[in-house]
Amino acid sequence: MKRTVAREIAVRLCFALSENPTDPKELLDQVFDKEYYATLQEEDKLYKNYPDEKQLNYIYSLIIGVYEHIAELDGYIEKYAVGWKFGRISRTAIAIMRIAMYEVLYMPDIPDSAAINEAVELVKRYESPETKAFVNGVLGSFSREELAKE
Repeated sequence: MKRTVAREIAVRLCFALSENPTDPKELLDQVFDKEYYATLQEEDKLYKNYPDEKQLNYIYSLIIGVYEHIAELDGYIEKYAVGWKFGRISRTAIAIMRIAMYEVLYMPDIPDSAAINEAVELVKRYESPETKAFVNGVLGSFSREELAKE
């Protein structure tokens, strides 16, 4: 499994948690139970391969990290989504931006440009071209402003 696939799975889990708030570790343990994961493999090609240990650690780190920093990440989304109320932004776009911002801020082994480019690619698959432009603008402003402070 490539990191791109692991990231997309993480986005889906982040979205699921926004729809049905629960303990992130419980959700992760449930989804990555081998028997349950096998049912996902039958339903969606994204889950074709079970993640190896490195990819599992990456997904767990992302989901748990995002939820430990959710208020901070949502604050950045609100700050850089100029002219948009948080409630008007699609939950898919929010999940994608949370993941990308977390990677930029807390995962130094992932290049910032890779996190943002992957986020934009994910938005293309799930959202309209207008949302893609919006997410690209928010993440671009976020990275220029916040990384310049470091």
